[in-house]
Amino acid sequence: MNNIFVICEMDEGKVADVSLELLTKGRSLANTLKCQLEALVLGHKLTGVEKEIFPYGADVVHIGDDACLAPYTTLPHAAVINGLFKVEKPQIGLLGATTMGRDLGPRVSSALYSGLTADCTALEIGDHEDKKAKKVYKDLLYQIRPAFGGNIVATIINPDCRPQMATVREGVMKKEIYSASHKGVVKKIDVGQFVKPEHLVVKVIERHMEKSRVNIKNSSIIVSGGYGMGSKENFQVLYELAEVLGAEVGASRAAVDAGYADHDRQVGQTGITVRPKLYIACGISGQIQHTAGMEESAMVIAINNDPMAPINKMADYVITGDVMETIPKLIKFYKKNSK
Repeated sequence: MNNIFVICEMDEGKVADVSLELLTKGRSLANTLKCQLEALVLGHKLTGVEKEIFPYGADVVHIGDDACLAPYTTLPHAAVINGLFKVEKPQIGLLGATTMGRDLGPRVSSALYSGLTADCTALEIGDHEDKKAKKVYKDLLYQIRPAFGGNIVATIINPDCRPQMATVREGVMKKEIYSASHKGVVKKIDVGQFVKPEHLVVKVIERHMEKSRVNIKNSSIIVSGGYGMGSKENFQVLYELAEVLGAEVGASRAAVDAGYADHDRQVGQTGITVRPKLYIACGISGQIQHTAGMEESAMVIAINNDPMAPINKMADYVITGDVMETIPKLIKFYKKNSK
């Protein structure tokens, strides 16, 4: 009951970025606990998938390759994971907070009478002392996430039930190769051992997937607007600046709630976590709900008419003024002085 399991998700034939991010974090946690990091991949036509996973530090890759596991449906995936976890008895189980992870995580943790913390922003290993029971718990998973609208950060522990389970959103953890030459063990799962006819009552007949037209996560420059932009029409000036800079347009939750921008552009705790080389915050006050999603930007420029705005404390450069006067000037001078 020592190993850490990362349940990997497949995205168009490749391991999803969020799973690789969790493997990176899982390797760090496994080093702290001095245990093995194991990956679990379920799907169909998975030949060679371990070659994507081993460089991120996995010691064991469990592969369940069967036609009944693609495309994703809840029951067969949950049956395989529940069965494997009962045999392997992992200490920690991690999933991405994707559509699949948010569906699968609660079902697995409920079946195993385990705990689950959703949307964690940090994972650490530590001890806990229960003073009433006069008991000290060693090497627990600290499942850290914002609570009460981001006004506090809660550290959640699961002292008695295993596995300790958590989901993490894409972009929250860093994705780093542990060692390009790292090798581990591949274990094939007998899917038929766990999946029964009653798990196959749902069949996907047809599938339509629309690709997102917005790619904020991978953009090196983001021009982001807040409620201080004033209107959806005023947001257009951000698109003009972004076009000049070769950037993407982001938004705060307040701006999205006001209808200034679409949800797929939202940066923050309830949106996307980004790490661009340059983040230009326009009309954004800088509440923790937003800054949690962009605080690791290499450089931050804040444009705001409030000199005391919280965003100014973390910005590398601050422009105090009206965004609708400042941004057109930025566009004008950038065009004039850039080659």
